[in-house]
Amino acid sequence: MKFSLAINLERMDPSDDMVAAAHHTTEMVQMAEDAGFEIAWAAEHHAIEMTIAPGPFQLLAWWGAATSRIRLGTAVIVAPYWHPIRVAGEAALLDVMSGGRLELGIGRGAYQREFDRMSPGLQPAQGGAAMREMLPIIRALWAGDYEHEGEWWSFPKATSCPKPVQENVPVWIAARDPDTYNWAVANDCDIMCWPLTRPMSELETYLSQLDDAVEKAGKPHRPRITAMRYAAVWENERDADLYIRSVQRQAGQFENLFKQLGAVDNGFAEEIDLDALAHRDEYKPATLRENLMFGTPDEVITKLKRYEELGSDFMYTASYGAPIEAQKRSFELFIKHVVPEFK
Repeated sequence: MKFSLAINLERMDPSDDMVAAAHHTTEMVQMAEDAGFEIAWAAEHHAIEMTIAPGPFQLLAWWGAATSRIRLGTAVIVAPYWHPIRVAGEAALLDVMSGGRLELGIGRGAYQREFDRMSPGLQPAQGGAAMREMLPIIRALWAGDYEHEGEWWSFPKATSCPKPVQENVPVWIAARDPDTYNWAVANDCDIMCWPLTRPMSELETYLSQLDDAVEKAGKPHRPRITAMRYAAVWENERDADLYIRSVQRQAGQFENLFKQLGAVDNGFAEEIDLDALAHRDEYKPATLRENLMFGTPDEVITKLKRYEELGSDFMYTASYGAPIEAQKRSFELFIKHVVPEFK
């Protein structure tokens, strides 16, 4: 099993210091590198304080300057917000500056509120078509001169300047539905998935979809898949409530943004009442404790063994509104007690 870290700049309250939030991410990435983590992932989101990530390549370049080995991934570039020539060039420049450490993750996008501002009139479900058109364009631009006439973009002959250092840049697709798995496998992409707060059966479904896609495409090997989960490790049970309450608060904002159920004031999303949701049981403390990568070191090791059995890597997701010191304390325990069990 290979480990990676997803870490965001985040402010849950106007009193949270922006500079401290930024430097915290770099410190966590350095900790991940020292522990042998494979990849550090940066998201893309706009106009929300919960996930401050307007320029993932900028953030990855910053991390890259503070590290030397850990690979640097976008999780994910939102295809409808970009022009493929720009993605190809910025991604290749990061690869050059980092010494060939780029991992390119692409997705369709999620928040309707964000689409209304970045791609007005577009629904998130339509973003998949942009993603499917974008990837072959990027690969063609990295190969040399290319002109394109398509549904989303059209342009005369151009190429990516610069070109990546790597001969074959790993590409990851954020996938949930079977059609996306089929397309990703057919196009030689790896998979990143997010089972949200749902039980292990959700991840098992994704692995089954991946296996079906591999069989349908006639591929000799299954591509890599990594599962993103909120993670917290504690030694004392009295610490559990802090992490669970942090997830619940972040979930109240996430559900607001995802379904536009409340207001957003100066970038801070209103926290909606989770008890009013039809799927409110997903956010009960006992459910979160069971389904997320939460628990004592022994409990987390036991959960991760199941991921390993299924053939999934693990994306330790540190950002869900927990205080900075609590994030560091949990990550230190994960590195010290959990990671050695999988080497």
